[in-house]
Amino acid sequence: MADTLTMMAVHAHPDDEASSTGGVLAAYSAQGIRTVVVTCTNGELGDAPGGIKPGQPGHDAQAVARQRLAELRESCAILGVCELELLGYHDSGMPDWDYKDRPDAFSNIPLAKVAGRISGLIERHRPQVLITYDDQGPYQHPDHVHASRCAQAAFADTGIPAKLYLSAMRGSDWRKVWEALRELGENVPDFENVDPERMAQAAASEQRITTNVDIRHVLRRKRDALRAHHSQIQESWFAKIPQDVVEAVFGFEHFIRASDRTGAPLPEDDLFAGLRGGQGGSR
Repeated sequence: MADTLTMMAVHAHPDDEASSTGGVLAAYSAQGIRTVVVTCTNGELGDAPGGIKPGQPGHDAQAVARQRLAELRESCAILGVCELELLGYHDSGMPDWDYKDRPDAFSNIPLAKVAGRISGLIERHRPQVLITYDDQGPYQHPDHVHASRCAQAAFADTGIPAKLYLSAMRGSDWRKVWEALRELGENVPDFENVDPERMAQAAASEQRITTNVDIRHVLRRKRDALRAHHSQIQESWFAKIPQDVVEAVFGFEHFIRASDRTGAPLPEDDLFAGLRGGQGGSR
């Protein structure tokens, strides 16, 4: 398996695989590259049918988890994912919710324990490329931060992947989206009035981007994968964005190359730069 080009993406919740890496999962699977998705939680604290939130009458966490995992499997099938690995931890909820204080919440599981499980999956699948989140980025969801740090620890512990990438979203792209929606009369906040600290994190993250992958040829598949998560993702605003803005903003996925043993020059447009032509990253 070490001679087979393989990419592993470590995510926090069902639907994250589609929103942040759906394009590269679809694009590389279409090239015959093995793709592996690791999902750390079951997403129990997502919306129940009808948009019912956790803590509201009618929210059944286990039923939500079953629904979200079914949607995850459908999404992975659309994206051509070869292997889906579920760690099965309990969703921690949003940063301002009390659920994250539960001892069984994913964000409270010791890093070494989670990293050990991810290391085992790395040893089994032997990916040359490992992707997770930017733990210093603007989206500081406790599960995303914990998943990132655990994946990075597993990367360091195993020494197997040749390249480590952190997914990133360009703040300037979100500005284009918001401006397009405002021009259409949608009620969206003024971009300049967003939390200044978060804006600073977004700007810093964008400056660190090293790798931009064109996924326009599989953008429809990414959108279909997002639609598979119909219990969580509302398309009303997305459907109103002009097509040229959709392609400019969502037609590329952006990454920060955090570690590399290939010597591939930067900037890149291919996560497997330096690994093609029989070059392996596993030891």
